[in-house]
Amino acid sequence: MLQTAPQYQTSLARSKAEIRAAQRLRYEVFVAELGGSGDGVDHANRLEIDRFDTHADHLLLRDVKSGADTVVGVYRLMTKNHATAANGFYSASEFDLTRLLNSGLSLLELGRSCLHPDHRGGPALMALWQGLADYVADHDIDILFGTASFHGTDLEALQHPISHLHATYLAPEPLRVTATMTTDLALLPPNRIDRKAAMRDTPALIKSYLKLGGTIGQGVFVDHAFNTTDVCLILDTAQMTAGRFDRSAWRPT
Repeated sequence: MLQTAPQYQTSLARSKAEIRAAQRLRYEVFVAELGGSGDGVDHANRLEIDRFDTHADHLLLRDVKSGADTVVGVYRLMTKNHATAANGFYSASEFDLTRLLNSGLSLLELGRSCLHPDHRGGPALMALWQGLADYVADHDIDILFGTASFHGTDLEALQHPISHLHATYLAPEPLRVTATMTTDLALLPPNRIDRKAAMRDTPALIKSYLKLGGTIGQGVFVDHAFNTTDVCLILDTAQMTAGRFDRSAWRPT
């Protein structure tokens, strides 16, 4: 039987040019598409850059079948060693990570994740996660974490989905990070949450993490520069079951 060749291929960036390719895609998604801004935005060269980029690993996703050497998906990956070199994790600017840092567990921060609009959906995301799974296994990671975003900064409009996340997916107390920002967001009691609307208004990437067994930290951070409202996602790799992409199931066969 003929086998269909994989459409996507992942690799770690090995050169400044490849890191630039990741930053270029980030610009197209976070700035041009979603309206983000900030000190690291280079409009002239259409790059989205920050100080953590030089210390992190960058996982790249390419569309092999297109024949073009174009990056269509990225993850920025930071281990504790990377964070030490960078004087901290990116997420520490939004959430108090003390409990994670004191857990004695092997941590991997996931950041700046995005896909080109033409490649959003199951196959591309699955391929990106398969590359991530290899990295997790190679570095013996216990905990994946990172900020994940709702588009927009209107907390009232996000009241139902954020309340639903806190009512249903709050991280265990030993791993429960807390937002550094105090907001006027009033969480709804469970009996007042419109769960159908909450799930409808929760971004697909966040829902995907939750299906893998993900949880969230306490509170949100309103990032006006990126026009987002952020939660901190926390995923214990030991809790993943075969039905929810454990390390072996993530690997391509």
